[in-house]
Amino acid sequence: MIIGVPTEIKNSERRVGLTAAGARELTAAGHTVLVQSNAGAGAGISDGEYREAGADLPEDPAEVFERAELIVKVKEPQAVERAMLAPGQLLFTYLHLAPDLVQTEELVASGATAIAYETVTSPAGGLPLLAPMSTVAGRLSIQAAAWSLEATHGGAGMLLGGVPGTAPAKVAIIGGGVVGENAIQMAVGLGADVTVLDRDLMVLDRLSQRFGPAISTIYSTAAALDEFVLDADVVIGAVLVRGSAAPKLVSAEMVGQMRRGSVLVDVAIDQGGAFETSHATTHTDPIYEVEGVVHYAVANMPGAVPKTSTSALTNATMPFVMALARDGLNALRNDPAFLNGLNVHAGVVTEPHVAAAHGQEYVKPLAALS
Repeated sequence: MIIGVPTEIKNSERRVGLTAAGARELTAAGHTVLVQSNAGAGAGISDGEYREAGADLPEDPAEVFERAELIVKVKEPQAVERAMLAPGQLLFTYLHLAPDLVQTEELVASGATAIAYETVTSPAGGLPLLAPMSTVAGRLSIQAAAWSLEATHGGAGMLLGGVPGTAPAKVAIIGGGVVGENAIQMAVGLGADVTVLDRDLMVLDRLSQRFGPAISTIYSTAAALDEFVLDADVVIGAVLVRGSAAPKLVSAEMVGQMRRGSVLVDVAIDQGGAFETSHATTHTDPIYEVEGVVHYAVANMPGAVPKTSTSALTNATMPFVMALARDGLNALRNDPAFLNGLNVHAGVVTEPHVAAAHGQEYVKPLAALS
């Protein structure tokens, strides 16, 4: 198969869909790899490394899209990229379609097959291709919060962990999944006062066993959210419903009641955001204020650390890329967990949450593939 890896063009996105080591695995298996020239520069991977791995390096992204049977990316295709997709072509990347009607409609119109990293599951029901970037984003969320708390960025002027004789910042983390657990790890390590809210008692029990008295675990109710969000110096939005838009758990009214200089970090912004006052920002302009509350809502947070992120992502995606390159659509037919990643195929929506979000007809994945 011919695999194409274009340069990412989303604002400030420096990751790349495949490392040189990944390219080498594919070429050694007899596949052709096209990596757009300089696609890996932001992640510290040179054209020479890709060339040594056996990849071809076209300069024009149009050539990559025209020749490739399988496009491997990091972020959702931008409008100019969607226009280059062709019927029957495979696209494998993060999509986050539930909050994005335009992208959904254009992928449907393209006739391409779009497989989303974030809805591929493991046999046990986990999200193996979302997990590495969720780990990065969870850890980055606390770095972003600490930076945003500084007075020079509009924050309350607090050190997250305080110093002897002063109180640490109060951090409320909504959601105890991969993002939340990694945010807890970083916040506890910096000495913050950490509370995690979740509706899964098994998650709360696991976190309590791991972190012990260093954190407070609270069952998430409307009353609990009111109490702990309004008392927090930092709130991390770490909720996820696979394939669906994120629930709006912090209302504009609640934001209006928060302390001035407090910080909201919305890690769920790719799925529409967990805060009613959130809108997507970029690494070049990451924050804004609403009612004196600093909002950090960068839609591609792991792009801030592209070297780490690209390696972690390729480690996770390579078995699936190899399966697609070897077996094509049969890789999906033969693996129910991988099949969950199919969001759009040949002009129909094959992910139920995406179809429901946009009022479109849902076609079961296997039915669409047949």
